[in-house]
Amino acid sequence: MKGFYTIGLLVLSNIFMTIAWYGHLKFKQLPWFSNLSLVGVILISWCIALFEYSAQVPANKIGFIENGGPFTLWQLKVIQEVITLIVFTAFTLLAFKNETLRLNHLIGFIFLVLAVYFIFKK
Repeated sequence: MKGFYTIGLLVLSNIFMTIAWYGHLKFKQLPWFSNLSLVGVILISWCIALFEYSAQVPANKIGFIENGGPFTLWQLKVIQEVITLIVFTAFTLLAFKNETLRLNHLIGFIFLVLAVYFIFKK
């Protein structure tokens, strides 16, 4: 059960992270947002990132094997990276219609999935 909580929190964390890191590139189309200075954009991103950390830290705490969770530190990191890639891909394809998913991207994703396999291999 801790594994499901960990992964769920990591997904939630990565949704907020992706919005904090890349959302401003899309939000610039909003009239009130387009007039913000870089400092204003950074402050909004920090506010969004607070929610990211509010999910990321508990995910790692719950999931870490030394806290009774099912994952080693290496496993937590590679799970997080794959989730980041999935969330980023979905966000990019939904929010940025001019971006395309190409074969070289898919090949890179396959290598990341292989990384998960090797990290979890005993």
